[in-house]
Amino acid sequence: MGEQVIVLTDLTKQYGNFTAVDHIRLNIRKGEIFGLLGPNGAGKSTTILMMLGLTEPTSGTVEICGINSTTHPIEVKRRIGYLPEDVGFYDDMTGPENLIYTARLNGIPDKEAKTKAMELMKRVGLEEQLTKKTGKYSRGMRQRLGLADVLIKNPEIIILDEPTSGIDPAGVQEFIELIRWLSKEEGLTVLFSSHHLDQVQKVCDRVGLFSNGQLLALIDMAELKDKKQELSDIYNHYFEEGGERHE
Repeated sequence: MGEQVIVLTDLTKQYGNFTAVDHIRLNIRKGEIFGLLGPNGAGKSTTILMMLGLTEPTSGTVEICGINSTTHPIEVKRRIGYLPEDVGFYDDMTGPENLIYTARLNGIPDKEAKTKAMELMKRVGLEEQLTKKTGKYSRGMRQRLGLADVLIKNPEIIILDEPTSGIDPAGVQEFIELIRWLSKEEGLTVLFSSHHLDQVQKVCDRVGLFSNGQLLALIDMAELKDKKQELSDIYNHYFEEGGERHE
């Protein structure tokens, strides 16, 4: 058992009579890639917003690196890099210029910011796009730049919410390989939220199955492999047999 860097305790979020997240208990370990897998509307994004301190739980707690997200959201944000489904950049600026801007917002000196921006452009495979305005980037390129934008603040944890949405199959494979490589090289904890079973299966160490705001199962991918089982078998048991849609 590694150090636990994300701890959810009876985490619940209600909107009136609707329960979006229902008493989730979950521990995520330092250095692992953890997948939140479930259909759209399962409660994954709401759970992430509570982790980030962007919405308050109705009850229960979130701790990030031992810090309560609700009572100390700014401290938590310093430790987390968040890549939403749709990344926003200044389209009239180049990739490095956008990264330097983010670095300045996070108090990184200009000289260091410029050096780091160029290093990250290379690391995410955009070294040949240094002078191109981001308004001309493809969807896949924007997501790669988004990953660099997340990394420039030196986070301990990165949270990726449907990061491959709208990317072509080849781009998806490259992005997944990049996440795996960065996790190993940087020792980062990665939370990967998706409704794409095949992608989660390729990149994650452990997976939590979400549906209707509930955490249905926790799956260790290494143990699953040892048992010669497929994630799809477990997914289908919970979703297809229960009448849910497999996306």
